[in-house]
Amino acid sequence: MTPRYDFALALIREAGALALGYFHNLSSLTVKNKGPQDVVSEADLNTELLIKSRLAEAFPQDAFLGEETGVTAMAPGQGIWVVDPIDGTQPFVSGLSSWCVSIAYVQHGRVQFGMVFAPVRDELFAGGAGHPATLNGQPVKRHSGRSLRDGITGTGYNTRLGIEAFLRPFEGLLRAGGMFYRDGSGALMLCDVAAGRLLGYIEPHINSWDCLGAIGVIEAAGLRVNDFLANDGLTRGNPIIAGIPEVYDDLLALSLL
Repeated sequence: MTPRYDFALALIREAGALALGYFHNLSSLTVKNKGPQDVVSEADLNTELLIKSRLAEAFPQDAFLGEETGVTAMAPGQGIWVVDPIDGTQPFVSGLSSWCVSIAYVQHGRVQFGMVFAPVRDELFAGGAGHPATLNGQPVKRHSGRSLRDGITGTGYNTRLGIEAFLRPFEGLLRAGGMFYRDGSGALMLCDVAAGRLLGYIEPHINSWDCLGAIGVIEAAGLRVNDFLANDGLTRGNPIIAGIPEVYDDLLALSLL
């Protein structure tokens, strides 16, 4: 995995630089609506095409799944790259810093490694099997909290599910004495869990490209996350529950409300 890991570290910075160029010229960007609160721009597509072409040249034996271009043919046991060129497109087109590029490599039913790069903040999270969880090359430290009252929990929502699927656990979090945080990028909030900024993160449904890069970092940090790839989570998505061990069971209980 090391050649792929090292290649992806360089590639995600290259892709981030391309996306950042578009970010600095938002007035000339072409933006289209995919659905309620779901937009896509030429920056998303062109950044994904860059990543896809680089990976195809370097590792033609691997499959590819991207938010904008879909999935290539995939054989049993074959490794697959899972990419979100810009997670947080709505913050991106709104001029906010809470967007990122996410790359994960999945094989044998698990995330082998993942990385998430937030270009405006110049923060690169990375980690995986055989690679410690890092932020800009330095080891991350987990949150010191012992309960949901001891910090902030990231929450996510999208219109693929009804509002009640979000409101029930959200109310439960507040009634448990917790506090919420949302910045528009599931990948970044998950990485904030890995980096000790958030206690945990819950979302009733999230797509694989929005979270697998961060899951690689969370697992490398020794934190807990549900089996996201179960029941074809790779192509269909799943709920996600992630957090420090001390609050994971409480987050899981909220998600089952």
